[in-house]
Amino acid sequence: MAPAAKRKQSTIPEGYREDKSKGMMLRFEDSLPRLPVPTLEETAERYLKSVHPLLQSDEYLRTEAAVKKFLEPNSHAQTLQKRLVARRDDPKHKNWIYEWWNEAAYLAYRDPVVPYVSYFYSFRDDRRRRNPAKRAAAITTAALEFQRQVEEGSLEPEYMRKQPMSMSSYQYMFNCSRVAAEKADYPVKFDWKKNQHIVVIRMNQFFKVPTHVDGQQLTTSELELQFSNIYKKAARSPAIGALTSLPRDAGASARLNLLNASPANAAALEAIESSSFIVCLDDAAPITLEERAHAYWHGDGANRWFDKPCEFIINDNGTAGFNGEHSMMDGTPTHRLCDTINALIFSERLDFGNPSVRSNLAEPIALRFEINSQVRDDIANAQKLFQEVIAQHELRVQAYQGYGKGLIKKFKCSPDAYVQMIIQLAYHKMYGKNRPTYESAATRKFQQGRTETCRTVSDESVAFCDAMADPEVGRAECEKLFRAAVNAHIRYIAHASDGRGVDRHLFGLKKLIREGEETPELFTDPAYTYSSTWYISTSQLSSEFFNGYGWSQVIDQGWGIAYMINENSIQLNIVCKHLGAERMSFYLNEAAGDIRDMLMPTLEAPKAKL
Repeated sequence: MAPAAKRKQSTIPEGYREDKSKGMMLRFEDSLPRLPVPTLEETAERYLKSVHPLLQSDEYLRTEAAVKKFLEPNSHAQTLQKRLVARRDDPKHKNWIYEWWNEAAYLAYRDPVVPYVSYFYSFRDDRRRRNPAKRAAAITTAALEFQRQVEEGSLEPEYMRKQPMSMSSYQYMFNCSRVAAEKADYPVKFDWKKNQHIVVIRMNQFFKVPTHVDGQQLTTSELELQFSNIYKKAARSPAIGALTSLPRDAGASARLNLLNASPANAAALEAIESSSFIVCLDDAAPITLEERAHAYWHGDGANRWFDKPCEFIINDNGTAGFNGEHSMMDGTPTHRLCDTINALIFSERLDFGNPSVRSNLAEPIALRFEINSQVRDDIANAQKLFQEVIAQHELRVQAYQGYGKGLIKKFKCSPDAYVQMIIQLAYHKMYGKNRPTYESAATRKFQQGRTETCRTVSDESVAFCDAMADPEVGRAECEKLFRAAVNAHIRYIAHASDGRGVDRHLFGLKKLIREGEETPELFTDPAYTYSSTWYISTSQLSSEFFNGYGWSQVIDQGWGIAYMINENSIQLNIVCKHLGAERMSFYLNEAAGDIRDMLMPTLEAPKAKL
């Protein structure tokens, strides 16, 4: 995704209208189309095609029969479809799945958000700012500029194939927080003009730092002074932030215990939750890509407030990264935020060198928590559980330097589909088979759009993997099967981005089954559960300013593989619960080399005749 400066759109896209009263950022929002509801027949056909490579012949026949019943004229599925279409057309819902998905996938999710839901970016080193206070100040300056554009509505929308994308989720980027509550969490949003401050955490101690004085934003020099003061003043404190690492119901109880411990705690909590964002000054110095990934993915579980959507993390050696809470906003907005921040810094497009420091600069305010034995017990329990959960995981980074999208494009392939086939081939090498695989497809071309599932495994991808494992199959045949697999993936992800994938439609139909009504056989067929059990969960966000990006696996027997495709490299972050991440990293490297070697002859020019 390109930096903000490259997001110019000079003409109004066909079929869209501008409402400039909403500002530049949201001017197309009301003219974006609504998320469609595919026909039952369309989804059934795509569903059968997606499960075919995953099932034995007898299993497929059973699934085929269930789908046939699903499509019968008088089936209950037809009634559910009518209800879903009515919900789509109801003016109360800009997007028929929006509230359902936010709750089911995120707010009602009861496991800890870290490591299971939140994600991270690892930033490229800034050799001009090895000093952590200096690095933190530059990042904060750029983040505040991005916030200003979001809150004033002047940020240019994002576009996909010249079509504007929904920007509504940006409202949950700043001055916002997730709040732990029993059964389902909820978001809180604060007025940015009334809450012009950030919160800085150092040695588990929280500091409130105003970002404006007399209506003027702090200069980078002033911010650096504030961070330097915090480095001097911070003293090791009880790990209040660890409470946000708890399973969500336990976190809700711990939050109430904290509030009940003292009336003063409510003000400290509000200062955290209403802050623009959080800056975590860690007393760590990660060097390797794996060390950095662990630092930004979860850290020590204490010097954080995991319920904030945006946390910037700066280490004692000046390395830096980002941790994002996922509930109300997907990765693409925070990817743009972090990519833009780094672009502004590395190109010096903001005034980071202004040396002026005002005399009336207020000192950072230490937030005071008054805790009792119950809160201490909650903190101890949180830290114990956190260590146990993190110990169950392993992480490896495959920083493949053999080639990147530059060569992939010379092969005349979609870089994303190409890397998806690397992942499929690596999994096949390790297990001798292919299993259900998820790739995130953005549906932000629609109002309040979030994501749809791209089902990566196809008949074509399985045929390609099988052929690569068979020494009797020649290179040319393997290439033919590979290109068919790439094209199948491109077709599915295009449908998914158009709101015509399988999973969200079936989810919506299932949500509309009322108490006491029959459940269509399609939903009780084992293939339905198996085909949406993500043994591999994948997603791509790429930036030349990042050297890491990742998150967790979805199931205990599965893998989380996040990847970046840069011009001359491919980086994959591999997470699992001790299934052999080192081996998967090896196979990914080998698969990338195998596919390159298979395709290289297509680039070789014919030898000139003498």
